[in-house]
Amino acid sequence: MTLMLLDSASLWYRAYYGMPDTLVGPDGTPVNAIRGYLDMTARLMTMYKPNRLVACIEGDWRPTWRTDLFPEYKANRLDDEGDEEEPDLLSPQIPILLDVLEAFGIPLVGVDNYEADDVMASYAVTHKGPIRVVTGDRDLFQLVDDKRDVAIVYLAKGISQHDLVNRAYVEKKYGIPGDRYALFAMIRGDASDGLPGI
Repeated sequence: MTLMLLDSASLWYRAYYGMPDTLVGPDGTPVNAIRGYLDMTARLMTMYKPNRLVACIEGDWRPTWRTDLFPEYKANRLDDEGDEEEPDLLSPQIPILLDVLEAFGIPLVGVDNYEADDVMASYAVTHKGPIRVVTGDRDLFQLVDDKRDVAIVYLAKGISQHDLVNRAYVEKKYGIPGDRYALFAMIRGDASDGLPGI
């Protein structure tokens, strides 16, 4: 019974930037992120045929417990007033998209003061495989587990050319043992999250 976990923010950002902003509703509301998210999800469902689908959402994209440990965590993504930078045409689409997902009966799971990554990681380690985590975020490569059949549907190159990341992929791409991605990422750091390496 395959469980597919959607990194919702990753998908709607990709959809927003990947679909023309001329896609609007009858009242002129932009719907490019909504349309792209739904199209991507439908294509992935056709490809992977999951039995269950969960849209994972941010309870907080910059949890206080993380910034207490490391104040610079994602600080590079803040605007001058301390708010997350977000395109003006995207933010009005998110509540509509969440309503659509709810109407389709797709569970929306987020936890206050935790990121969607944390939700997906919790599912990945507590549920029996197969599990497919859909994201454009390399951080989640650390969840790959061939024995439990946990793989990452990595969308960095888009749906048509996406990679299915397993331990062999990690070994080939980074030249490290496939189960050591978390250690590798810790040593390397992550500039997109403002995290220096060791």
